[in-house]
Amino acid sequence: MAQHPEVMIYTLSTCGHCKKVKSFLKENNVEYDFVDVDLLGADERQPVLEDVKKLNPKCSFPTIKIGDDVIVGHHEDKLKEALGIS
Repeated sequence: MAQHPEVMIYTLSTCGHCKKVKSFLKENNVEYDFVDVDLLGADERQPVLEDVKKLNPKCSFPTIKIGDDVIVGHHEDKLKEALGIS
């Protein structure tokens, strides 16, 4: 398996674009961590939303952090570029 930068995805459990990003990463054997923000309890949700806003001021989903890159939305071309996938 190729070595990729650390990947963190902030998602919503009901978001179709979020599910597509997770599927894309799985298909390309990319390990990632994620948080379904809408499934967090109230105490947990606010600090996570603050983290998302630092990366993506619009606080939209999915917000994806790959190494130092931030990608907002389901953009396979940008994901491939950030991950070094051809």
